[in-house]
Amino acid sequence: MSDQSSPTPFDRALLETRRRRWLSGSPDEGAGFLMKAVADELAERLSVVERRFEVAVDLAGSFGEMAAAMRAGGSCDQVVRIERQPFLLAGEPLAVVADEEFLPLKAESVDLVVSALSMQFVNDVPGLLAQIRRALRPDGLLLAAFLGGETLHELRAALLVAESEIAGGVSPRVLPFIAIREAGGLLQRAGFALPVTDFDRLTVRYDNLFALARDIRAMGAANILRERSRRPATRRLFLRAAEIYAERYADPDGRIRASFDVVYLSGWAPHESQQKPLRPGSAKASLAAALKDRSSDLS
Repeated sequence: MSDQSSPTPFDRALLETRRRRWLSGSPDEGAGFLMKAVADELAERLSVVERRFEVAVDLAGSFGEMAAAMRAGGSCDQVVRIERQPFLLAGEPLAVVADEEFLPLKAESVDLVVSALSMQFVNDVPGLLAQIRRALRPDGLLLAAFLGGETLHELRAALLVAESEIAGGVSPRVLPFIAIREAGGLLQRAGFALPVTDFDRLTVRYDNLFALARDIRAMGAANILRERSRRPATRRLFLRAAEIYAERYADPDGRIRASFDVVYLSGWAPHESQQKPLRPGSAKASLAAALKDRSSDLS
């Protein structure tokens, strides 16, 4: 998910090539821990929603951890998985091979869409949200999680300083992430009702920058920017970046910290039964009176 001015900042063909290498291996290798943590959290959030969903969609959930959690929760009658990679859907009873940027869903055809860690790689997130909103039946629910905010800010800073020292200039090497404060606005622009946004920072420790880089490559999330430098990065650059990283972001035991900000979104397709905000001026008591009463209680 990018805040770049280019309409297609991400090279998604390159993303798929890299992700295929990881996804064709074991789901527990590389950065699989991140998907598991997010799937568990989304499943927990879904469990507190007191309703059933006739048709639910697991949108680009990779190995199916999210779909499995949705089925185990007991609130979804049918779970349809949508993936770009056909081999990920082997043995699935309800599955569609499609690009999540172009949803193959009819208007008002599903009751729930869950997106776990795929939106940060989508070029047109407002467009995707609009498609999801269109596909949801009235009072249908979207639950989503994506990397945003200050994710990998330590790595970004170390690479910028190292490249500036060595090359006298910098090129983008870490993906841009949307600011957390902007996430709620995306839901409102797409027409969702009752939007809720929050985030959780996961801090993961590594032996060094190179161990972190292995996990990023395993996710297929190494630099996929179209505007990336085509010159191969030198070993000298990464050695210097590793030194800077360790100097600035290491714990007393020498291990470095890496931050992953996971942004969680939820929104509902509008329905007449939903709670409506009060019209301006329709309140029966003033804020000043409420504050006065509260002040009296505390005195």
